[in-house]
Amino acid sequence: MTAGTTSTRAADDSGGSRERWSAGEHILWRYRGNGSDRLHICRPVTVAQDTPELLAVWMAPGTDCVRPVLADGTPVHREPLATRYTKPRRTVRSRWHGMGVLKLSRPGDPWSVWLFWDRGWRFRSFYVNLEEPLRRWSGGVDSEDHFLDLSVRPDRSWEWLDEDEFAQARRAGLMDVAQAARVRAAGRSAVELVRAWGPPFRDGWERWRPDPAWTIPVLPDDWDRAPG
Repeated sequence: MTAGTTSTRAADDSGGSRERWSAGEHILWRYRGNGSDRLHICRPVTVAQDTPELLAVWMAPGTDCVRPVLADGTPVHREPLATRYTKPRRTVRSRWHGMGVLKLSRPGDPWSVWLFWDRGWRFRSFYVNLEEPLRRWSGGVDSEDHFLDLSVRPDRSWEWLDEDEFAQARRAGLMDVAQAARVRAAGRSAVELVRAWGPPFRDGWERWRPDPAWTIPVLPDDWDRAPG
């Protein structure tokens, strides 16, 4: 826990009990590889809000993170789609550049909603990242990305993203027919939420700003430790 902060107990998605974090605390937002227990993405973030209804975290510019690359160091997005999910990978440390990202997650939702700004805090868009519902542990939250995403503009228009990656992941065996159907259903539910302009889209988070006193979280050496 961060010195000088207090926490309360909160139920996690597994039915256990985890501490509820206070604003300003640093936690880890992590993703496992698809169909694997191995963690391959880790982003240290600062808690903006943690209530029974919503976890909001801020990933600051300049944050040191962990991301996957191919075994030869090639960035994943530069590999042709046909072989992107079949070649061996490893993880590297890298720094998040540009503006920061605010991530919002409601308990049990199979997605999180990210907010992006351009310079000068000009709000750009919401990004709906389809994923497993976040699983809380003492040091942060874990999930698994499901490839398919949505981009939602300030005028409430939206579009699917990464449908080609979603299809290729299916072909590569990273998800079976049943899981792919669940992801599609989750995407349709997210679209209905956008059309209704339900939470968190209607809640004014685009006007949110980080506390200037917050420091950039440090990426720990044991970023991939087992949840506890």
